[in-house]
Amino acid sequence: MRPTGERRAMKKVEAIIKPFKLDEVKDALAEVGVKGMTVTEVKGFGRTGGKREVYRGSAYVVDFVPKVKIEVVIPDALVVPVLEAIERSAKTGRIGDGKVFVFHVEEAVRIRTGERGEDAV
Repeated sequence: MRPTGERRAMKKVEAIIKPFKLDEVKDALAEVGVKGMTVTEVKGFGRTGGKREVYRGSAYVVDFVPKVKIEVVIPDALVVPVLEAIERSAKTGRIGDGKVFVFHVEEAVRIRTGERGEDAV
């Protein structure tokens, strides 16, 4: 356990990716040491504003495209390997591959045990 008051930096990484890439990204993250993640089905659009679809002969615009959001909280030391793993495994080279965002995490608490900081994640 760390001495009281000593904090190690942590980051939250959020990646929004194509749904069919989830298993590849999950495996790549496990390889670099990520032990847990949260996955949410989301919808959104970027610069392209959606895509054109045809249904029963009628064309219409799908404003929101289905995506998957992955969230992981990691020690600072894992940020670069995690970003590289996500980029490598989620990339198709086509529009809509997604985005990755990194946020500073002030604190984390494991509710069951009371562990804090890196010990909680």
